[in-house]
Amino acid sequence: MKVSASRENLLGPLQSVMGVVERRQTMPVLANVLLIARGEKLTVTGTDLEVELVASASVSVQQAGDITVPGRKLLEIVRALPEKSTVSLVREAERVVVKAGRSRFTLSSLPASEFPVVEEIHSRQAIRVSREQFRRLIEKTHFSMAQQDVRYYLNGTLLETSGKKLRAVATDGHRLSLAETELAEAIDGSQQVIVPRKGILELQRILGGEGDIELSIGTNHVRAQIGDIRFTSKLIDGKFPEYGRVIPAKPPFSMSAGRDLLRQALQRTSILSNEKYRGVRLTFGANQLTIQAHNPEQEEAEDQVEVAYTGDEMEIGFNVTYLLEALAAVDVDTVEVALTDSNSSCLIRAPGDTSVKFVVMPMRL
Repeated sequence: MKVSASRENLLGPLQSVMGVVERRQTMPVLANVLLIARGEKLTVTGTDLEVELVASASVSVQQAGDITVPGRKLLEIVRALPEKSTVSLVREAERVVVKAGRSRFTLSSLPASEFPVVEEIHSRQAIRVSREQFRRLIEKTHFSMAQQDVRYYLNGTLLETSGKKLRAVATDGHRLSLAETELAEAIDGSQQVIVPRKGILELQRILGGEGDIELSIGTNHVRAQIGDIRFTSKLIDGKFPEYGRVIPAKPPFSMSAGRDLLRQALQRTSILSNEKYRGVRLTFGANQLTIQAHNPEQEEAEDQVEVAYTGDEMEIGFNVTYLLEALAAVDVDTVEVALTDSNSSCLIRAPGDTSVKFVVMPMRL
């Protein structure tokens, strides 16, 4: 293999795939990236066996071939080279030589045959959606995914298609986020797949810019083509909870307040909440919300916010982190909190917007 390219042409693809390349791996080849030179193109592949990223660059190929090299080291070398310099990559026996100007680096390598790649995913459904729409779905839901729950199906985000709707749902069992968007074309049948946490976070990282994203959903994998980057992730094999049952259907009481005023009051009060449980007590009264917190050191905080509320007086406890993260995901200046009673979940949303919903379960204080 022998290729040459500008530093910038190499840097882009390397940065795109590096999110899944780990330094310390059980399999040494997973710390490497796979380089394939064909035609006038160099493709760079990184994987952690759960998520695979493939990015390509236009290069001058003097000799076609493929090889794997340490990913982080190659990225750091290319990043450290002078701007607009020409970089050449040449395979010499079991090594790869990187040259630019007077700089020369010799990297170890492993055969391309040892590198695990995902071939065809046998797509059952193909969806076209704008990057902006898809990015919004992930931004509005990703924070509600569980981190390392034994209920493994919660450690990811549900993607659901039905008719012209594409929906993303995430929950950790204590709160739930749902966002949906309208597709340009209706999809045949409905389907549910769970994309693991790592895949969702990588998607969020590479979903910049304008244009469309092509989603292919297979039996065991989901694949997305985003410009020159191809993303493939394994799916979580499990049944996602029936989230519709968790969302309050018609809560009788509703409070609306300025989003920023409410966030600031919650942040102030949370300073003296219990560091482990993060509980705050909300007391809803006539056009006034009182927020209280206390901790094991007998310290207390209280704040009051003017709100629009005319229901029964109600006292209810919540994890303040869940409330703050939901409020941060609301785009507008006014937020609506719908309530049933002091033992039921609350529903947070932008007034009049049913496409994005946040549900937070109460906690005993």
